[in-house]
Amino acid sequence: MKKLLFLLIAFATASFTLHAQDQIVGRWKTIDDETGKAKSIIEIYKKDGKYYGRIVQLLTEENKDGVCRTCEGKYKNKNIIGLVILKDLEYDADDEEWTGGTIMDPKNAKEYSVYLALVEPNKLKVRGYIGFSLIGRTQYWYRVE
Repeated sequence: MKKLLFLLIAFATASFTLHAQDQIVGRWKTIDDETGKAKSIIEIYKKDGKYYGRIVQLLTEENKDGVCRTCEGKYKNKNIIGLVILKDLEYDADDEEWTGGTIMDPKNAKEYSVYLALVEPNKLKVRGYIGFSLIGRTQYWYRVE
């Protein structure tokens, strides 16, 4: 009986952890820091136990055709629909965050360390930084239903 109870508790805990870590999977609307307007839709997905995010839709007029004219480096004048900007995130159950990955800014093609945290079921904190998380920038993304 004790073994059965232990197995049930272990299964319930594992199921909760698996559900919690996948809460960021889906589509998220990004907001431009400078204008406050919706900028793009990012699809976060899980592959081989890690989390990634790709641009699936652009919401600004300047890049409506999907070609990044304002980008620098290798992305200048390239199609950015489908571009993977979040890479290699893993769920940290202790801190309830997704960490260890990078985020790429398509405007300058630079990659930054990143962590994600759900602050509400439909609001995601995205913190990109160099070195320490104190030196960086935070954005909030909103779930697209």
